[in-house]
Amino acid sequence: MQKVWIKTVLLSLIFLFSLTGCQEDSLANGMKKVHWDRDICERCKMIISERKFAVQILNPATQQSYMFDDLGCAVLWFKEENLDWFNEAKIWINDASSGQWLEAREAIYVPDTLTPMGYGLSAYSKKTIIEHSNNLTFDQAVEKILHIDHAQKSRRKSSTLQP
Repeated sequence: MQKVWIKTVLLSLIFLFSLTGCQEDSLANGMKKVHWDRDICERCKMIISERKFAVQILNPATQQSYMFDDLGCAVLWFKEENLDWFNEAKIWINDASSGQWLEAREAIYVPDTLTPMGYGLSAYSKKTIIEHSNNLTFDQAVEKILHIDHAQKSRRKSSTLQP
């Protein structure tokens, strides 16, 4: 009788562990748990380790989640992959002060910050925003990233044309 009970308990534990092992690390809002220093940026393939600049995007149609190490990588990924769901995407970015996830479209951006990929934008909530004269909205931050990318491509193009 005792052997049957032990086998039943062991089988139950194995079953429970197998169920939890297969679950995704999803949070209530659809975000995935970030595995710092292990997850990689979808665009540049660098390991995501700078917690204050990480971005996560959720495709609402497929529920697929994508991780990025910098807002610049996230924005340019949409452009480079010719994805048409940017406006529908759920985008979160880490608050550079508190480390809490913010909805990227509601965040306030401060330029001229040292970021992993050099796009220079840190995000803050209304509660954590630092005094800065050039605060940007999400749309202005996207425009700045696209402008930086265009300028970088122009410089590379002109340097390859010169002997």
